Amino acid sequence: MYRPFLRKNGFEVSFGKIVTTDRSLVLWGASGHAMVVADIIRLRDEYEIVGFLDDVNTDRRGRRFCGATVLGGQEQLDKLLQSGVGKITFAFGDSEGRLKLSRLVRQKGFSLVTAIHPQAIIANDAIIGSGSVIVAGAVINPGVKLGENVIVNTCASVDHECVIEDGAHICPGVHLGGKVSVGRATCIGIGTTVKERVTIGAGTLIGAGSVVVDDIPDNVVAYGAPARVVRP
Repeated sequence: MYRPFLRKNGFEVSFGKIVTTDRSLVLWGASGHAMVVADIIRLRDEYEIVGFLDDVNTDRRGRRFCGATVLGGQEQLDKLLQSGVGKITFAFGDSEGRLKLSRLVRQKGFSLVTAIHPQAIIANDAIIGSGSVIVAGAVINPGVKLGENVIVNTCASVDHECVIEDGAHICPGVHLGGKVSVGRATCIGIGTTVKERVTIGAGTLIGAGSVVVDDIPDNVVAYGAPARVVRP
């Protein structure tokens, strides 16, 4: 049975009521990546997490997760706004899903919060779009431009003058050489290395452990060393 609980910061969460402040934030997602994002938010201590949203596992509503409560799914958005929660960060890996739902929440009046781990290294002139998540050990070098809702995951490096479009996911341990371009909603699999000046198209998946030395087009799956297109 669900029971309201009182967190040490004074936020009382229940089905009927969320007591909020201007630091209140909801995370959309309640899986392993959400645990990572929640940790970043708490380490930065700029926002207070009032709960999580989960549209995939509807039976989790009201359950404790990562120090807060799964409030429900998309149907909770209007209630959250009415309660004064106007900030949101996406905490799941599906690139297209993050972009689609970011349009929805902005139309409703939410603002997207960027989460940058204090142990990430970010160049002073790097541009990071709203809603992006930069995880521990990541390196973002000078001249880099990250779009909105980009994930640069654990210990990944993005070298000078790279351009990463909205929704892209740079997975753990990926290394991008200088002046690499990564298209919208593309995922670069764990441990991949990309040669300098390579362009990878939109909606593409690069398999784990690949070595990308030539341009890769839009909307394909590619992997290997060197990486080759294997299917649409």
